[in-house]
Amino acid sequence: MNILFTGIIIFVITFLLLSWFARANSKKVAKGARSIIILLSLILAIILAVGGRILFSLPLFLLAMSALKIKGLTAIQIFQLWRLLNYLRSSGRFSYYGRHQAAPSSSLTLDEAYKVLGIKRGCSKEEVIKAANNLQKKIHPDVNKDANTERLSQIVNESKQAILKHDFT
Repeated sequence: MNILFTGIIIFVITFLLLSWFARANSKKVAKGARSIIILLSLILAIILAVGGRILFSLPLFLLAMSALKIKGLTAIQIFQLWRLLNYLRSSGRFSYYGRHQAAPSSSLTLDEAYKVLGIKRGCSKEEVIKAANNLQKKIHPDVNKDANTERLSQIVNESKQAILKHDFT
């Protein structure tokens, strides 16, 4: 019975819309359709812009949770890896899906290198090497199944080399 009422309602609405289109001026219909399409496009663009910021970190969150569960990484290690990836993404040096990947460059500033390794200025050479090795262990392909770990590894190595070259030569 509900299907019958629903069908009748849909039929009546369709009939009214078609009869309105038949009587309406075609220029007004085209102008109205164009304005509705533009309005819906703007609303969709706003929704995607707002939602995209939240949804962009979802693959990283799922990766982190699976690594935490499977490999026994601590929550602090996952948080450090997340901070590293977000910093690299915001500086334009890393993309999660391999799109618009920056070419290997030596334009890494010293401040960025220290932030990537998560250490402060004035630390010893051994601390720099230890921080780089710890990050390399976290992003190793056996531990982290992300396809872009080679780019992360390259950035960590660039950071280590920049600090060692600038501060310890």
